[in-house]
Amino acid sequence: MSPTSETAREGQRLVIVESPAKAKTIKGYLGPGYVVEASVGHIRDLPGTAAEVPDGYTGEVRRLGIDVEHDFEPIYVVNADKKSQVAKLKSLLKDADELFLATDEDREGEAIAWHLQEVLRPKVPVHRMVFHEITKDAIQAAVNNPRELNQRLVDAQETRRILDRLYGYEVSPVLWKKVMPKLSAGRVQSVATRLVVERERERIAFRSASYWDLTAVFESGKGTQGGDPGTFGARLSAVDGRRVASGRDFDSLGQLKAASAQAQVLHLDEENARALAAALADTAFRVRSVEAKPYRRSPYAPFRTTTMQQEAGRKLGFGAKRAMDVAQKLYENGFITYMRTDSTTLSETAIGAARAQVEQLYGREYLPDVPRVYSAKVKNAQEAHEAIRPSGDRFRTPAETGLRGDEFRLYELIWMRTVASQMKDAVGQSVTVKVAGTSSDGRDAEFSATGKIITFHGFLKAYVEGRDDPDAELDDRERRLPPVAEGDALSAEEIDLDGHATKPPARFTEASLIKELEDREIGRPSTYAAIIDTIVARRYVFKKGTALVPSFLALAVVRLLEEHFGRLVDYDFTAKMENDLDGIARGEGESVPWLRRFYYGEAAEGAAASSAADAGNGDGDHLGGLKELVTDLGAIDAREISSFPIEDSGIMLRVGRYGPYVERGEQRADVPDELAPDELTVELAEELLAKPSGVRELGQDPVSGNEIVAKDGRYGPYFTEVLPEGTPKTGKNAVKPRTQSLLSTMNLDTVTLEDALKVFGLPRVVGTDAEGVEITAQNGRYGPYLKKGTDSRSLENEEQMFTVTLDEALAIYAQPKARGRAAAKPPLKELGVDPVSERPVVVKDGRFGAYVTDGETNATLRRDDSVEEITPERGYELLAEKRAKGPVKKTAKKAPAKKAPAKKTAAKKTTTVKKTAAKKTAAKTAAKTTTATAAKKAPAKKAVAEKASASAE
Repeated sequence: MSPTSETAREGQRLVIVESPAKAKTIKGYLGPGYVVEASVGHIRDLPGTAAEVPDGYTGEVRRLGIDVEHDFEPIYVVNADKKSQVAKLKSLLKDADELFLATDEDREGEAIAWHLQEVLRPKVPVHRMVFHEITKDAIQAAVNNPRELNQRLVDAQETRRILDRLYGYEVSPVLWKKVMPKLSAGRVQSVATRLVVERERERIAFRSASYWDLTAVFESGKGTQGGDPGTFGARLSAVDGRRVASGRDFDSLGQLKAASAQAQVLHLDEENARALAAALADTAFRVRSVEAKPYRRSPYAPFRTTTMQQEAGRKLGFGAKRAMDVAQKLYENGFITYMRTDSTTLSETAIGAARAQVEQLYGREYLPDVPRVYSAKVKNAQEAHEAIRPSGDRFRTPAETGLRGDEFRLYELIWMRTVASQMKDAVGQSVTVKVAGTSSDGRDAEFSATGKIITFHGFLKAYVEGRDDPDAELDDRERRLPPVAEGDALSAEEIDLDGHATKPPARFTEASLIKELEDREIGRPSTYAAIIDTIVARRYVFKKGTALVPSFLALAVVRLLEEHFGRLVDYDFTAKMENDLDGIARGEGESVPWLRRFYYGEAAEGAAASSAADAGNGDGDHLGGLKELVTDLGAIDAREISSFPIEDSGIMLRVGRYGPYVERGEQRADVPDELAPDELTVELAEELLAKPSGVRELGQDPVSGNEIVAKDGRYGPYFTEVLPEGTPKTGKNAVKPRTQSLLSTMNLDTVTLEDALKVFGLPRVVGTDAEGVEITAQNGRYGPYLKKGTDSRSLENEEQMFTVTLDEALAIYAQPKARGRAAAKPPLKELGVDPVSERPVVVKDGRFGAYVTDGETNATLRRDDSVEEITPERGYELLAEKRAKGPVKKTAKKAPAKKAPAKKTAAKKTTTVKKTAAKKTAAKTAAKTTTATAAKKAPAKKAVAEKASASAE
């Protein structure tokens, strides 16, 4: 039955989308006759633990959630938090005459639609409804022109899901055994981590080179004409015909590159540079040459997912996840087209809308005669989506949207980029001027200056792309030079020495890592934000400003993977896997044979059998056997994997189960978690080892005779007693040593046995009141206080805990109890005005540590943030994340369950047994089908697999 508005009035249609926000927007466009409901993302997935696997499955199937021996059949279960939603969808389906699956038109959206169809098992006609923007015309066109479910896209997505489960659940346990518990590995997250680690290795191995040159300011003697300057700056480029060395001439070891040395490039040191500057002090200069070339710059292509993430990072300070979250809201509310796309193409409607706005806002002279067409440069672009653009056949200007904050800023960026893509080129002229003079010692010195004049700004009038390098010049920047000609005499107003040092390669930012992954064709652009979020959450990477810094833990993990699972983190291998998965989506390959080759190492047809070594470090078929690789772990030396020598100092960095530390002989010292690996020098390691060990023997307790020591622990310094050998530490007769934190006024280096005994004496009994209620002085989480029954009163300082008398305590209790909060502490740092709330943002010290606030929203600083180094952009990002989570919901206290009468209990027990038996029978029957939707949780067993959290990829 072809869907029309008439049939909508006659019957009822159920439209299922992913999100409630999208459901609300689409409902407004469809009107009566349609019920629009959200699945709220995926409704089922592979089981997270063995306990979620239905009865009837055992062994490896229970651990992996996949039956690898029977065509890699996945065991799907309805997520526990989605069962009520599935029940609601089934209830709505009973009253529907047609079902429209309106999930996103990409692999994941197609898979969600397939899962919905498998779980709901509709008996009414089912249609696949797709659209790229949520506007009235697009939604009505989509409902009137549905298609069939694309099974090839489903197969490709399910193959990815199974592959990622096998990778994560097989490789992650190796990391647990050999490095640290609760680690994870993933097909793309491990490769992304390797990229960050390799960049840090380059920085560690880097040796800086110093080089010098001269800069001069020349006076043309022509004054200023038409905006042209009378003076201009130039840099020394050659001496006696030999090019002066610049940063690009040196390698990572600080030496001149071989090609530069062969070309006899002149490496100036400070002494020679000073001598040359002195010799040029009275030199007469002339223009040696003037070379002019036409300048032309074409517009940037409209945004696809990765370019939007990169530009939002450069210009708005958004992380990839934040950019995608904001874009998702814009899409769901009908402001932009679908934001997960590899395409840079625009529809004819979009081109028409963009050209209309160019003419309206900038004039016809900025509009090219022929519309610009952009073709996707991304290999295996997965869908025929458009680029990311404003939605509709007429673009709303940012001012017309009514948006605010992050949504306004990102929409404005997308709008400007789209409009600029349909504008004329920027044109102008670039000029290179060479100035020469002879020094007093007879040397020919040549200086060079380059200029750029833009005669027609074209698209630059609307949009200029940002740069990853903060020192890079933007496209719209002009550099004007005086109108000099060859042979013109010039005078040098000043000649300065300029010393330089080569810099190590810059660390990746989120934007540059996304670009690197895309350039290497690793993973899918739509998952990059989730990948970066995962490696940060797993503590493989932390942020230092905008830079991504690998942890010492990441160094150990990547080393293990490189040395024993080399193929699995090989960049070309990972890209080849991506290509194979795209081939399945195009119908050029089959899922099960591909998975079999990957897991068991079976060779492709007509090829020699591959071995586990091929998946490790061999050179055979690119799909080797994962199973064999993770079975033989005897060759992996856990201690060696986690040990890194610090140059030739004899000091070793080790990554232990409780964090990194340096070791030399019997000496050990913890390494700060926030320290970047390239900052751990021999000098710093020596300094760490030279510090006190953190344990000070204070003496013996005069009562117990036990030794009392002061230690520096993970949560701060504390006192503890050393129990005699043989003291039981476990069981019912176990004895625990007394332990107390040092007071805030105490210092680990100066505390005494007397201090320890005083603290061990807390809480101190001060006395009793007239009614015999005991009053004690003690130290708490929020400072020293008195306690009488349930009534607590704060003390002014810690010393009062030991000196306050009963009379003083009674006097304190005689006063009315203070209400409300104490006076607010002054801010620790001011960050600026938040772009969303438009209120000043400051860093404050709170009860639970430092936090940022704009007076409306508070966000605690993360482990890797510090008050000293936090930037305004990071502060705004923390506040945006907190707003996105919404207010914390308070959980209502459950009333205690009433005990039922004995007879009713017996009756219920009998009924329960029967129902349980029936459920078990049903579960066993369901277990034999291809997929299992909802099943009663099986009892937890010793074989329950830990959840190896392989990320989206």
